[in-house]
Amino acid sequence: MARIMIVDDAEFMRMIIRDILLIHGHEVVAEVDDGEEAIQIYFEVKPDIVLMDIIMPDMDGKEALQKILTMDPKAKIVMCSSIGQQALITESMKIGAMGFIVKPFEPDGMLDVIRKIAEPN
Repeated sequence: MARIMIVDDAEFMRMIIRDILLIHGHEVVAEVDDGEEAIQIYFEVKPDIVLMDIIMPDMDGKEALQKILTMDPKAKIVMCSSIGQQALITESMKIGAMGFIVKPFEPDGMLDVIRKIAEPN
């Protein structure tokens, strides 16, 4: 099971994601609500996987993704976005995101993405 950090500015989304992860045996090592904090906490908790919202105030997920990958090229980051943000998802994948989850997401879909990324190649 994976050690996961959740980054989302909406508390209710973090709660939903956390509940799904915990029910399925994953460990939530941190929950943060903006990109700036995500960068700091990432290096403190060193999660296996980061679930990062793309749209956040101050520093968005794309910028945080870029900064974390610059400092840790092996970081496994999955982007979360609402339907209709295809361009942002595409940009994030080019930067180096390992996958994406579209909100509102199906628990099974989210868990599949995590499983694929968590498995050693």
